Amino acid sequence: MTKNTLEQPMTPDRLNEHLRKTLSRGRVAESRPAGCPELSLYLFDPSVLEGPLSHDEAQAVVAEPAYWSFCWASGQVLARWILQNPESVAGKTVLDFGSGSGIVAVAAAKAGACEAIACDIDSAALDAAAANARLNGVEVTLCDDWNRRPEGVEVITAADVLYDPENRPLLAEFRAAAPSVLLADSRVRDLGDDCYVLQSVTEARTWPDLNEFEEFNRVRIYQV
Repeated sequence: MTKNTLEQPMTPDRLNEHLRKTLSRGRVAESRPAGCPELSLYLFDPSVLEGPLSHDEAQAVVAEPAYWSFCWASGQVLARWILQNPESVAGKTVLDFGSGSGIVAVAAAKAGACEAIACDIDSAALDAAAANARLNGVEVTLCDDWNRRPEGVEVITAADVLYDPENRPLLAEFRAAAPSVLLADSRVRDLGDDCYVLQSVTEARTWPDLNEFEEFNRVRIYQV
């Protein structure tokens, strides 16, 4: 299913409601990720974590992490690469797979995509993408099912979707789904698919910073 972000404007309050399902003190705040300061996003506000989490809070956060409330390193790097190379998406229909906060879809829209689609199975992530698109003065289309995506997609974008080895078949699936693929990854050193050509390697950190292993802060961008 797809829908336009103009149909149901999202607000920070709606995102706070999502966060508080797992963290009672949770809230978002507007910030600019260090790896892509050109864009503003509603992301988790770390100032709420004054004092330790209760046992119940910690269990809830681990059981249902709000991935969309953090901007992961690969998403930042890919979004900035698109803004610096707008010809990669300008005038094209772009689908961002596993969109999370929506930063890559928002970047594609800012770079001149004729349509930017944020695709994610998490309804909260789609709400975040809608809110962040509105925050940056652009419009994105929301898609909750990759298998029911709109026809005519010309560019697939994806950031950090290969963390699970079972996701490796996505590499071939992406190539079959669109003429062009832009992939950012910080988890896998060798994709095992020569069709993906390395474009750049950039250092970045999750925002807000989760103090991940340094090896996860090296983001590689590939293009088909």
